Amino acid sequence: MTKANERPLPDNGTARKPTMSVIAITVVYALPGRAIEIDLRLDEGATVAEAIERSGIAARFPEAAHAPAGIFGKRVARDALLATGDRVEIYRPLIADARTARRRRAARP
Repeated sequence: MTKANERPLPDNGTARKPTMSVIAITVVYALPGRAIEIDLRLDEGATVAEAIERSGIAARFPEAAHAPAGIFGKRVARDALLATGDRVEIYRPLIADARTARRRRAARP
């Protein structure tokens, strides 16, 4: 309850304004023989797509621009929201079908 003679103080620019939280994430893209791992700090509410774009991986490797992605090994949509500590993984297509490769190995003497 306010009194009749009370007024709000004027905002002279020193009042604290709410700030967005920052999250720390990692974007990973595995290549034959090496993996690229980039640590980023993004605003809270960032998506997988934003993380991939900000990492620069899609610019360096055009095939990664539309490749499937996941968080800690679980495939997610590119509009999935990130949380601090997330590891965004960009998946490359499989070169060989795992079942066929296993059958070939089993058939060898």
